[in-house]
Amino acid sequence: MSAILPPSERLWWKQPIDKVEWAWIAIAFVWGMVMFVMMIYWHIYGKQNLSNEAYKTTPEMFAAKAEKFIAENTIRTETEQQIPVVKVPANGEGYLIARLWAWYPILELEKGKTYKIHLSSMDYNHGFSLQPVNINIQVIPGYEHVVKMTPTKEGTYAIVCNEYCGIGHHSMLGRIYVK
Repeated sequence: MSAILPPSERLWWKQPIDKVEWAWIAIAFVWGMVMFVMMIYWHIYGKQNLSNEAYKTTPEMFAAKAEKFIAENTIRTETEQQIPVVKVPANGEGYLIARLWAWYPILELEKGKTYKIHLSSMDYNHGFSLQPVNINIQVIPGYEHVVKMTPTKEGTYAIVCNEYCGIGHHSMLGRIYVK
């Protein structure tokens, strides 16, 4: 039998399977099981994939919650656009809005405290990539994503949109301060 010519027996699937073919089937099955177990292992122990919560919402509902949070917790404003810097209560919840082409507001967190950061988009898909740590979330309009984080180092962390969102995508940056 050749790969080019049709099989001489029309009912080729009724032919017995050769030992070499069984060996390849076994190797493929074992490798598939190894990969399946490794996906579960890396999710739990690899600290590669974040387990997060997501809820259905509307842009209006999320914006109302975020604006209330910002009004209650703003400590100062920064940049020429007067973006508020909001201190998230220790072990509390913070809100970040993604919209063309900005992350709003700037959050201030304390080292060693655990926070739940709520993310949502007001318009298009955006990517939340917290640099230099490996947190990467797809932020989708109509969903509220909740990311649990505990900062371990002080400093300024950049939020980068890594999902192309239009002509101003390259300027969509945000900040999180850890004191």
